[in-house]
Amino acid sequence: MDDVGRHFDIYGDPEVSAYAPSGPLADKDASRRMLQAMKDHWWKHGFGNWAISTAENPGHVIGFGGLAYRQINGKERLIFRFRFAWDTWGMGYGHDLGRACFGVAFGELRADAVHALVRPDNALAVRILEQLSMRQTETLDDVPEAPPSLVYAITADEARAAGF
Repeated sequence: MDDVGRHFDIYGDPEVSAYAPSGPLADKDASRRMLQAMKDHWWKHGFGNWAISTAENPGHVIGFGGLAYRQINGKERLIFRFRFAWDTWGMGYGHDLGRACFGVAFGELRADAVHALVRPDNALAVRILEQLSMRQTETLDDVPEAPPSLVYAITADEARAAGF
């Protein structure tokens, strides 16, 4: 909960949240609620999202992401998600986080698959998922009057074959 200010800096940024169906967070109270939900997931499942920093500057959070359960098309799925400060985009952090998440998902958690949700016009996130050997498997009609979100997935066997 100490990261609420930085969380709001990232999730409240209109550029960073341009593809989020709900848009940027309105205030720090919304960040507190989101961080509490992340914390609750950790308590319930023993894993979740991380505050992400670099080895060079471990005290400065550059993003948030990790693994969580979410209902997609009526099924509970293990999803990989991330959001980084805009000034870190294109630096490979999403790819690095994905590799770390796959290690946890297919190692400790013994998951069969990892999924991700992405808006179809979010080309940078789509590129990260595809670089991680994830493939689109279905869609999710989750935003009224908008094209459906894309559901990407990678199985444990596919991740091993890709060297993850």
